[in-house]
Amino acid sequence: MENQKNYFHLHLISDSTGETLIAAGRAAAAQFQSSHALEHVYPLIRNRKQLMQVMEAVDGAPGIVLYTIVDRELADIIDVTCKEMGLPCVSVLEPIIDLFQSYLGATSRRRSGAQHVMDADYFARIDALNFTMDHDDGQLPADFNDADVVLIGISRTSKTPTSIYLANRGIKTANIPIVPGVPLPDRLMEATKPLVVGLIATADRISQVRQNRVLGTASHSFRAEDYVDRASIAEELKYARSLCARNNWPTIDVTRRSIEETAAAIVALRPRLR
Repeated sequence: MENQKNYFHLHLISDSTGETLIAAGRAAAAQFQSSHALEHVYPLIRNRKQLMQVMEAVDGAPGIVLYTIVDRELADIIDVTCKEMGLPCVSVLEPIIDLFQSYLGATSRRRSGAQHVMDADYFARIDALNFTMDHDDGQLPADFNDADVVLIGISRTSKTPTSIYLANRGIKTANIPIVPGVPLPDRLMEATKPLVVGLIATADRISQVRQNRVLGTASHSFRAEDYVDRASIAEELKYARSLCARNNWPTIDVTRRSIEETAAAIVALRPRLR
């Protein structure tokens, strides 16, 4: 009975994409392991008609309401309606906006989706994402010196998802698999611009992840025994560590790190990427 989870409805109302709310809601919900949030996301809510339909849905599944609505009239409707329903609601951005206004001595412009404006930073992120997708798994080695970061590691060390996460922050990232007996591309060894980082994990963790991959493959030529064997994986990791040590490349153990935590550790290694 101790492992039984309680479920609750979490309503996330946004006048933009809802990404900010989803991140905030999940971060808060993660602190309550005995409870599980049933998320209801309502993006691009920008007029009274849309909002009233959302509030009807909330009434049908009462729970916690979080919102990021910059229109004061719509925000007031949420506050009043939730109060009438007896439901807790919080404007996630309002306390932060108030703090900024107080410190800066200026009034916010209250623009919906202002963080998604298509400015130079936006197009830099798109450019980084295109670069990263083109240079996944060792592709296009001739361009490695154009990367901000190059991730290396044996199979199943989260190179690709970490690369994509970094790209979404505007960081051009390439990744290259480490395979014992297969030399890394000469262009990587010659590159002077990118930060090269080795991703490692415990043999147990990698074996577990690889076993899940084996279960989903239909290839009859796939040597599953070697791929998930802990002794073989330990040798792969030993080779990866020695490779990084010889080239003075930092390593990050991703065993107990989320993709976000790994990316943060990578950015911390290179202050100019912040």
